[in-house]
Amino acid sequence: MTEILRLENLTRVFKQPNGAFGKPRQMTAVRDVSLSVKKGEVVGIVGESGCGKSTLARLILRLVEPTSGRVFHDGTDITQLSHRALQAARKNMSMVFQDPYSSLDPRYTVADCLAEPYVVQGAKVPEGRIDTLLSQVGLSRAMAQSYPHQLSGGQRQRVGIARSIALSPNLLILDEPTASLDVSIQAQIVSLLKDLQDAMGLTYIFISHDLGLVRYFCNRIVVMYLGAVVEEIPHPDCPPQHPYTATLMASTFAPDPKLRKELVALEGEIPSPFNLPRGCAFVGRCPRASERCKFEQPVLAFGPSGHPVACFNPIGA
Repeated sequence: MTEILRLENLTRVFKQPNGAFGKPRQMTAVRDVSLSVKKGEVVGIVGESGCGKSTLARLILRLVEPTSGRVFHDGTDITQLSHRALQAARKNMSMVFQDPYSSLDPRYTVADCLAEPYVVQGAKVPEGRIDTLLSQVGLSRAMAQSYPHQLSGGQRQRVGIARSIALSPNLLILDEPTASLDVSIQAQIVSLLKDLQDAMGLTYIFISHDLGLVRYFCNRIVVMYLGAVVEEIPHPDCPPQHPYTATLMASTFAPDPKLRKELVALEGEIPSPFNLPRGCAFVGRCPRASERCKFEQPVLAFGPSGHPVACFNPIGA
């Protein structure tokens, strides 16, 4: 398959001018992330809150500027593009945000929201396009003149999805698109996303803390911990090698009582992103940690199961 997205050593450091005793300090939100995504894939990115998933999403679209590293979309290094060239490049990539309540301007009608991508590009909305977009996401034409406050959460998210596909992109970044919705509505949105992918040949980066949903929806899973990728799982059913991934999977709630296991809680404190350990960031919570883990940072390498993992003592070794 053709590569549609490639990240090379992507890093983002946020600096805080007023730390303890007035000294500046910095936080590395994304640490040296490299990733290749093929056309038509659904790649899930998972991890606890604050692990850098959403920052990574914004780096891909250059909504946040990287401190270092490069982002290639369709072979073009977008980190080197001018503002005008970047705006043109964004016609082919878009984003669906987590909160459908804040992602839509309350002053705009639904039709205005769906026309916004064309306005930003300085283009005219094709005749009938608004009705087509509403139909694609399962909404009636009558909703075109409604305002966001008149819609349910699920309807708002459908509008957000319709806006994201308005310019027919080939890459969609989905940042927790179901997190603010009821479970029944989540299933409808995931079904809609599957239908749109089949119809439009879309590639998805699906960001979530819900590993169960990611394993259902995605072809491949990338696991992040404190800004870094610790494991790339080539298939949702592939056994984990990193102790962190194993704990995440063991903590997933199974709807079927026969499949439920005892939930596993991670012990130990999450390190401060302003003061990461010298070695592995997971060392203080890891049941397989050794002395080496305290002083040396592991890098992604092929583990015993044949897929990349950043761990000196992977499961199965």
